[in-house]
Amino acid sequence: MTELFDIRLASKQTAFTEIPVIDISPLINGENPLRVARQIGEACEKVGFFYIKNHGVSQQLIDEMYRLTKLFFKLSSEEKNTLNIVNSGLTLRGYIPMYAENVDPANTRDFKECFDYGAHYDEVSPFFGPNQMPSGLPQFETVAEAYHSAVLALARTLIGGIALSLDLPQNYFEQRQRKPITIQRVLRYPPQIGKVSLEEIGIGAHTDYGFLTVLSQDTVGGLQVKNRAGEWVTAPPVEGTFIVNIGDLVQTLTNDRYASTMHRVINTSGLERYSIPFFIDLDFDAVVEPVPTCVSEALPAKYEAYTCGKHKFKRFVDSYEHLKGE
Repeated sequence: MTELFDIRLASKQTAFTEIPVIDISPLINGENPLRVARQIGEACEKVGFFYIKNHGVSQQLIDEMYRLTKLFFKLSSEEKNTLNIVNSGLTLRGYIPMYAENVDPANTRDFKECFDYGAHYDEVSPFFGPNQMPSGLPQFETVAEAYHSAVLALARTLIGGIALSLDLPQNYFEQRQRKPITIQRVLRYPPQIGKVSLEEIGIGAHTDYGFLTVLSQDTVGGLQVKNRAGEWVTAPPVEGTFIVNIGDLVQTLTNDRYASTMHRVINTSGLERYSIPFFIDLDFDAVVEPVPTCVSEALPAKYEAYTCGKHKFKRFVDSYEHLKGE
């Protein structure tokens, strides 16, 4: 039996008026991109999260990625630790053991394990380089790369919709995303048994650093989103959808018109929870500053310009001891 011992972990059941479901097929096929862009814009202003359906990513590919994710986490600790993220240096790819990453270390320990990868590059630089892949699962690399490619294409489409929602050309961000930083992650959240308190939950409250996150979650649930009223709202799995949220870069780019939203995971289901988030940023050297349509004489820029990669890398240095001094 699981008991929420801490009132701060309570959440209300989601009203879908709070986290909308958007059919993005008119954006993908070009039939009515502006209508979808308006829906995305409204969701970004009011919630920061939205579900998308008719997204074009094969369900067979998603299912296969989950099958291999579960097999990966069933590998022995020794096998997984040969792929430890610390071995990848600046590339920041590989296995992250339980408690090795904590997004809200002042308040919470994260009860999860992860594996990160991205597009393969031979040359090593921050967030770029070769992947570490499990030799004992020969199919994993092929399926993982196909999944990354499919969701990258989807993310680029969604970013075009965000541009339109801001009265910008649909391709506005493409010049800053010629070689974007991307992280594809697979996650396992063990069930929490007994009394659950804020000191240890699946993942602590946080906003995402980057531009956009495209999340596939299994049927177990546990994701919670903090709404604009400051209430924690459940974001349950919805069949056939991804759940999308904007990150801190978008908050800067839109001069706070769109705000990145706090979220966390609490797995009290009694079952293992698996999820597959895809994170996309801008190019490493891209300058991040409010876009022209979000700045005026009455609403001057609230943020000074900064470089995407340097900003993101500093956040990671705070989390990973092996990067100290880089």
